Amino acid sequence: MPDSDFGYTAWGKDWVRLAEPLRQTRPDPQLPRARGLARAGKVEITIDDRTVRALVLHGRNAFTASIELTPMPPETTAAITRRLSGTRPALTDDLYRTLTDEGRRPAPHIAAIDCTCPAATPRCVHALAAYYEMARRVDDDPRVALDAQGYFRAASQSAGVTTPAPPQRWIALNALEPDDYF
Repeated sequence: MPDSDFGYTAWGKDWVRLAEPLRQTRPDPQLPRARGLARAGKVEITIDDRTVRALVLHGRNAFTASIELTPMPPETTAAITRRLSGTRPALTDDLYRTLTDEGRRPAPHIAAIDCTCPAATPRCVHALAAYYEMARRVDDDPRVALDAQGYFRAASQSAGVTTPAPPQRWIALNALEPDDYF
């Protein structure tokens, strides 16, 4: 049964599809465990260039899954850049559908997967948990999907300017001045 906690946006659904490919014909018994690890907050994600590293706490052990992504094609980077404007670009599902209709789908593509666990398979529970945690993060802020594929680096290199850090999505409550609102 589909899970609505992960991949409820078009951007996040791409990461869920990495864990649950459509070509898979049999149930994967690792998927519920992977979703449980991500849901319980047992997955810590860091993104370094085009490598997603996930520290997964599984029982008493901690394993690191490294997922290397291929660079985003320059045509897709250019198509996204043409459509984004302003200081806070809106990465909506409509933009995703427009890009897909043009044949420029911004889905991640895996170049290599490595995990420190003894399973020795690219579809270990830790890599699957990393996909689900990435789907959750991408659902919250689609810029994470572009950052993981090196979009901001490629866009800034092609434009010859540096890209500022992505804006924070949330504001701390103690950072607000009550006098501004009352």
